[in-house]
Amino acid sequence: MTRKTLERGLIQVYTGDGKGKTTAALGQALRSVGAGYRVYMVQFLKGGKTGELEAARRLEPDFKIFRFEKERGFFWTLDQRQKEELKAEVKKAFEFVTGVVRQQSCDILILDEIMGILHNGLLTEQDICELLEQKPDKMEIILTGRNVPDRIKEMAHLVTEMKMIKHPFEQGIGPREGIEL
Repeated sequence: MTRKTLERGLIQVYTGDGKGKTTAALGQALRSVGAGYRVYMVQFLKGGKTGELEAARRLEPDFKIFRFEKERGFFWTLDQRQKEELKAEVKKAFEFVTGVVRQQSCDILILDEIMGILHNGLLTEQDICELLEQKPDKMEIILTGRNVPDRIKEMAHLVTEMKMIKHPFEQGIGPREGIEL
């Protein structure tokens, strides 16, 4: 299939306390690849094995997932040294993202769990807003994660909130491979 170029790229945000933010972004990625676009996903705060990594490998070179962090526990369980290591990894990832935007290396750029990075103080709201201001007209940027700041909501063209009504975790059911992992 011939690679296409977007006529007009927008900014999308998937947020909320419910399950499905990354899944929605992956659904958009799948649709975009099927239409002939190149998609990059940069995952933050995710180091473990997940089904989307293998799926993306099968869709290369049109869909690539990038991770810059070592596998660790949750942010609040890390000691100061581990937090500093994580901050350095996030900085490297964000430099990569900035280069992707500057060079327009893809048509759709997904910043998965970027709001978690903001919430934990590993990047600033200003960092993200400046990146969004530099977005090429023909690039779509999708951001995921809880607690999206108002300024980013204002910059976005689409904001979808996933609201948890009921979750298997409340019933003692843990994450399942191929569903949550």
